[in-house]
Parts: sequence; C-alpha cells; structure tokens
Amino acid sequence: MKKIYLLLLGFIPALSFAQTLTDGLMMPKKNICTGFMYMHDRWTDYWEGELKRDNGNIGHVTTQSLMWMGNYGITNKINVIATVPYVKTRASAGTLHGMEGLQDLSVGVKYNFFRKKFEKSAFSTFAVFNFSTPLSDYTPDFFPLALGAHTTNLTYRLTAHFKIEQGWFVNASGGYTWRSNTTLDRPSYYDGNEFVNSDEVKMPNVFDVFVSMGYHKGPLQAELNYIQQNTLGGGDIRRQDMPFVSNRMNMIKTGATVMFYLPKPQGLALRGSAHYTLAGRNAGQATTLMAGVLYTFKFNKDQ
Repeated sequence: MKKIYLLLLGFIPALSFAQTLTDGLMMPKKNICTGFMYMHDRWTDYWEGELKRDNGNIGHVTTQSLMWMGNYGITNKINVIATVPYVKTRASAGTLHGMEGLQDLSVGVKYNFFRKKFEKSAFSTFAVFNFSTPLSDYTPDFFPLALGAHTTNLTYRLTAHFKIEQGWFVNASGGYTWRSNTTLDRPSYYDGNEFVNSDEVKMPNVFDVFVSMGYHKGPLQAELNYIQQNTLGGGDIRRQDMPFVSNRMNMIKTGATVMFYLPKPQGLALRGSAHYTLAGRNAGQATTLMAGVLYTFKFNKDQ
C-alpha cells in the first residue's frame, strides 16, 4: 500500500521541466523560467517488502499535484530552482479519507563547474545542493495517503552530460539525500522491528540515480529516462499492515519526456512526461503522468 514519491514530490518535479536539478541544461543569466506542472499518479498493485500483491482493501490510490516552479539564472553557470506543490490524495475504496494541502518547499542551487567543447560535441559536469522543508502541518503517519514524510531534506548531486552537434545526448545524475527525523501525533509506535516510546521517528537517508538519453535541438527536447531510488535503511511493511513512514522504499522507474517551445508567443513551452514503476520494495506499481506550461522571461538585454 506504499505511496510512490521518488524521495518526495520534490524530486518528481525535478524531472519535469527545462533546466532541472538532474539534467545538463542551464538557464542563461538574468532569465527566469516559470510555470505550473500537473501530476497524476495512480496504482493498485504494490510490493509488501519484496512480495507483490494487489490493493483490494483500498482500491486505486491516486495522487494529484499542481506545482509551481521557477528557475532563475544568476549567472550562466549558476541557477536557482524552486518548487511549491499542492497535493491531493484519495483511495477509490475502503474507509480511509484522502488528504490535501501544501507539501514541501524545495530550493536548489545548480552549478556548472566544468565544460569542455570538442570539434562536434561538448561535455559538462554539474554540482547541485537542494534544500526542502514542509510548508504545512500535514501528518506523516497516514501512508499510503499522507502528503509526504514531513522531513527537512538536504540533497547533494553530481551530474554529467555529453551532447553531440546533431542534438543527441546522454545524461547521468546521482544524488544523496539526508532526511531529518519526523514527528508523529502519538507518544509511541512500532516500526516493524522494535517498540519505541517516543513520537520522534529516525528517517533513513536515500540514494537515487537518474539516467536519460535523447534529442535536444532547437525548440524540441525528447528523451527516454531511467530512475532508481534506494532507501538506505528502514524496515518492510508487515503482513496485512499499513505502511510506516520510515519503511524502506526502493523502486525502479522508466519513462519518456517531451518538451516543445511554441513559435508564438516566444518563450512559451509545453511539457509532458509519462513514467511507470518496473520494480519496487514497499512501493506501489504506479503510472505517473505529468503535463505543464512554462514561460521564459528574458531580462538580459544582450541576449
């Protein structure tokens, strides 16, 4: 019954618009790209530990998110990227009520610290530091319908990007996320391994990998991508039990993304993506669809 988050919703948006925390693109100096992305995530089957089973007691679990994003080019080599999602969850059967509200503010700094041009290609590397923290007092003790884990997170990421003159590219990114402890609305709990007489839960950290390959030239960007997340600790969902906030949550997802800048008005872009969970542990086998509209404002008169 575990909910798909890819760390948190703060990571999913990073895969869903131009000049993201995981790609090899940069917003030019004094330009800002901003807009809204809509996400629809749905699953029925899930992995209870490594055992795959159906979700008949609560039916389809659906998460919808409307997210504002903004990306500003401080310089041609330093970008600041921020996201704010509003999330709504629901189950199609059973007695559990869904939740909705603001989730987590995410602010990241992306630095292009190395770039080497060859005759007909280019290679670049990037370092990212990202901070996220809850924006509302939602409870983390209601999986699979909770809005998130209600933790403050620090993510460190390295990315390598290689592109040839014809527009074809390959991109690889790896990230490590430290998560703070979270707090429950009860004085004690059982985490699957031991009884703890406290309302504070120690959260395991997370490692993720994002690999993509595709075509980017002119107004068109199209890619196939592979996403893997591994939680560095945590127990499994117990048999016939609800998931717990500190459970191990591993998954492998694959999908495709397309973005196109319209000829008029100049700066307006449409973005869409689809991803599917191939394998997991304490995770739902989800289909995730995203679509959005973005606009780039240019404040640099030299461009």
